[in-house]
Amino acid sequence: MTDTLTIRSDGALDFLSLGALVHRLDPGNVPFRKATQCAIHVSGGEFNCAANLSDCFQMRTGIASAMVDYPIGDLIAERVRAMGVSPFYKHFAHDGARGPNMATVYSDRGHGVRGPVVFYNRANEAAAQLKPGDFDWSAIFGAGVRWFHSGGIFASLSETAAELVIEAMHAAKASGAVVSFDLNYREKLWNAAGGGHQRALAVLRRIVRHVDVLVGNEEDLQKGLGIPGPEVAATSTLDPTAFFGMIDRVVGEHPHIKVVATTLREVHSTNRHRWSAVAWISGQKYVAPACDLDVHDRVGGGDAFASGLFYGMLTGESPEQSVKLGWAHGALATTFPGDTTMATLDQVKSLARGGSARIQR
Repeated sequence: MTDTLTIRSDGALDFLSLGALVHRLDPGNVPFRKATQCAIHVSGGEFNCAANLSDCFQMRTGIASAMVDYPIGDLIAERVRAMGVSPFYKHFAHDGARGPNMATVYSDRGHGVRGPVVFYNRANEAAAQLKPGDFDWSAIFGAGVRWFHSGGIFASLSETAAELVIEAMHAAKASGAVVSFDLNYREKLWNAAGGGHQRALAVLRRIVRHVDVLVGNEEDLQKGLGIPGPEVAATSTLDPTAFFGMIDRVVGEHPHIKVVATTLREVHSTNRHRWSAVAWISGQKYVAPACDLDVHDRVGGGDAFASGLFYGMLTGESPEQSVKLGWAHGALATTFPGDTTMATLDQVKSLARGGSARIQR
């Protein structure tokens, strides 16, 4: 990918994310109103990419985030360690009653014609209190970071969180790191933080000025950056025409962007999806194969795609192969419970080559 991005070859970390760590309560396919038990998954759009790149792709990764010193924080920190991700924490003390807290995401899996339902408790969230100056970027980037990543979920949490993203991007650029950003537009979060869509447009346009690699679908580009486009449901969701049609506008407004990528998903039922992915890389268009997925848990599929794409770029794969690796890893991620990967690199490469689900003996 040297013709597209200048990626340094050395550094203490291959990849560093900045974002909120959360825990997701998952009652499976039982709605919360009838649930009697839940699995707990540690998540966060930015963390998921760092965890995936470490656990599946064996890269050296880190996460800069808030950490509350109480049992839920301990649970989350243990999972971060288990995934092999190096933490850079701003610590907060819990008052025993009101927080600050590590956010909770509630998400059942749905089933068949019943879609998943997602809602949040981000009241008094520690990550929303993060601000410029909370991390020693000169020390972190001074040790060498090849790729820096953040996303729109974290940026939506508060004015100071958004300013911290920009501060980190300045430091990343100064150190020679590639900068990526997943728009991940979440209307509920922007509305809850105040300012709604208009604030989102203003904040995300400022952030994208510093971005080399942008991840986001048609809806993200429309709502997050105000890029005109067709109704998302107007054509098949596996038709890349609408996405590619918007890229000229994105690059026209932000000519420094070198890569724009997204997944394509046509939902036949909660458990049956048609899956593909596309990328625009330095003026060239790349489309991954399409396949049918039997979905166990769809949460984290987009982050898994981004992780595989980033891995391909970081290891010098061709643009076409990088997109296939992202597509394959995203597809595999939907077969596991939870938000982070359980796939192996061999499985990803096999599927990217056109492998099947035949038993491996």
